[in-house]
Amino acid sequence: MKTCIILLAAGSSSRLGSPKQLVEFQGEKLIQKAIDEAQKSTSDSLVVILGWNPDLIKTGFNSENIPHVINDHWVEGMASSMQSGLRYVMEKENPDQVILMLVDQPFVDNQLLNRLIAEKSKSGKGIVACSYSNTLGVPAIFDQKYFQELLQLKSSEGAKKVILKNKEDVFAVDFPLGAVDLDTAEDLIRLENWI
Repeated sequence: MKTCIILLAAGSSSRLGSPKQLVEFQGEKLIQKAIDEAQKSTSDSLVVILGWNPDLIKTGFNSENIPHVINDHWVEGMASSMQSGLRYVMEKENPDQVILMLVDQPFVDNQLLNRLIAEKSKSGKGIVACSYSNTLGVPAIFDQKYFQELLQLKSSEGAKKVILKNKEDVFAVDFPLGAVDLDTAEDLIRLENWI
């Protein structure tokens, strides 16, 4: 099964006030850390989705060697960024499944990504999603049969809508630290206390 990872890093971090992609965590910028974990996983390929100020965000990782797509419509919301990545991998890679991951979930590591891939193979389910804060969300892996549904999401709708709509075909992986993401200055302070 060919697995592509789509790393969403297109947002403007408006509530944070500075680009979350370039926040330092454990000695690395978040975008580079996410890329490293994706590359260490058993997935076959990776594409990074940029949007807001791509030239600035590209300073946070080796953009010469890492495939990336600039989503000019990033302001429309997460759906358009995810879809630009999905269209790219469908055209270039024709994967059997994709993992959607966010740049601002600092505790996602290659072991979690590998677990998503392994559980999808074992469970026979079409989606494996992470369980945290009494909900299901990303990172999550989606079978090819859900690509069209993902492509039909609108504006700020995220992959969670597809996960919750197809719960009977979802295997959940417990990942409490998935609740840690960076949206505000308070989140950053909390993150520093984790280190």
